Amino acid sequence: MSPLRTRRLLLVVLLVAGIGVATALALYAFQKNLLYFFSPSQVLAGEASLQRAFRLGGMVVDGSLSRLADGLTVRFEVTDTAASVPIVYTGILPDLFREGQGIVAIGRLTDDGTFVAEEVLAKHDETYMPPEVGDAMKAAQRAKAKVAEQSAEN
Repeated sequence: MSPLRTRRLLLVVLLVAGIGVATALALYAFQKNLLYFFSPSQVLAGEASLQRAFRLGGMVVDGSLSRLADGLTVRFEVTDTAASVPIVYTGILPDLFREGQGIVAIGRLTDDGTFVAEEVLAKHDETYMPPEVGDAMKAAQRAKAKVAEQSAEN
């Protein structure tokens, strides 16, 4: 093999290896920053991980909002009409946050089943609902209707 041919082969091998390493690093970074969406029914079914942060969405249950003595920590529940998950959040809530409205919270689930939110996002107008929340609520309502239908047949 001539020295020119050997250098070209080495260059091609290094180029392919570099592209492979860059792709692997990009996929690793993407996987680390990926946030999955879960509904309260999915969280209670055990589909959500305790080790990873994820998004939890639903409607804030009427009458569930309470503020702790420090003034910044709030507790409330989020439902998809089939199940509810308690949420604790420390910080300033969005102006549009209120009971009976759709929200998406980003955070982690604790061992006792409480969701500790790092960020709470509220809908931006009167008719908007996050698509994930709407889909999860429709799925929960279908499952609820199916159970009611089966119990009525028995």
